[in-house]
Amino acid sequence: MKLTTQKRLASTVMKVGTSRVWIDPEFQDEVSLAITKDDIRRLVDEGAIQQKQKIGVSRGRARHVMKQKRKGQMKGPGHKKGKATAKLSKKERWMHKIRPMRRELKRLRDDGTISRKVYRDLYLKAKGNAFRNTAHLKTYITEQKLGGKK
Repeated sequence: MKLTTQKRLASTVMKVGTSRVWIDPEFQDEVSLAITKDDIRRLVDEGAIQQKQKIGVSRGRARHVMKQKRKGQMKGPGHKKGKATAKLSKKERWMHKIRPMRRELKRLRDDGTISRKVYRDLYLKAKGNAFRNTAHLKTYITEQKLGGKK
């Protein structure tokens, strides 16, 4: 039994697409006799013709991820996209670089390896981004023969 006309009429009555119109198989004979929009409206009220629910993408997983991120989870470097500063900000990278250098300088000053004057000079150089890392700082001290109190 062909019910394309009835489906088309039902879609205009219910203001949905034809793919979302569902006709109850038990009422097929009755639906096939419906030829006007009023007939279709009556069948919709009776429940012989219904509209299917919209099909969409489930947001369940997205909600779960949002919940985890609110807790502070799933925010590590493995979840970041983009360039290096997306993983670590410029400030954080600077902090990771300067703190060990300053720690090393303090240790050298307290040991008496370098004088207070040399310490101040190297501290300011480190602040000015003259050294890549602590190893570079140590090689600079040995090359310039700054070790040993003067």
